[in-house]
Amino acid sequence: MPAGKTDGPSAAAAPAANIVGPVVLIGPMAVGKSASGQQLAEHLGCAFMDTDALVVAQHGTIAEIFASRGEHAFREMEARAVAQAIEEAQGGTAVISLGGGAVLDSGTQQLLGRCTVVYLECDAGTVAERIARNSGRPLLAGDAMGRWRTLFATRQPVYERLADLVLDVRRGSVPELAHRLEDALGERAAAKAAAVPTPASTKEVE
Repeated sequence: MPAGKTDGPSAAAAPAANIVGPVVLIGPMAVGKSASGQQLAEHLGCAFMDTDALVVAQHGTIAEIFASRGEHAFREMEARAVAQAIEEAQGGTAVISLGGGAVLDSGTQQLLGRCTVVYLECDAGTVAERIARNSGRPLLAGDAMGRWRTLFATRQPVYERLADLVLDVRRGSVPELAHRLEDALGERAAAKAAAVPTPASTKEVE
């Protein structure tokens, strides 16, 4: 197995108690950040926060915000929600799911430097069925998959640059993905605790 990779649950994985600080899930729309994040938070016994849900709770539905105030206003609300979630998570452990475009904000990118950032990697085939079932995303109005591909092409380099870990979600159920990610996070935390230098390259979770 290549260095820096894991392949399924491992008995040698570090205990969840070693994982401290915000774990932030990033990736494109419909990749499953909320579902995987909730499952991971259950495994770790910590809080789960979805920044889209925070925006909705404070300002109304995302579709309504886009229609009445525009995308720029939504992005400002989103950036404040991300900052709020990361601030609340400092000093403990929490899992935070970010909206697909949240990483484009420069302030958010700086805040992510204080977190363990996990990029949920996929392709169009992974999300096509989910997008077909949920047509209420303002940025995907019209040709949903065509717009998804365009947005993904723009954002993918940002996801890759910000990621500390990459989780390929093309295969595996949500519980399986959460277990793989928990193991990888535990191993990363143990390495840091032992002062073992982490390779500069992003680690992929298999």
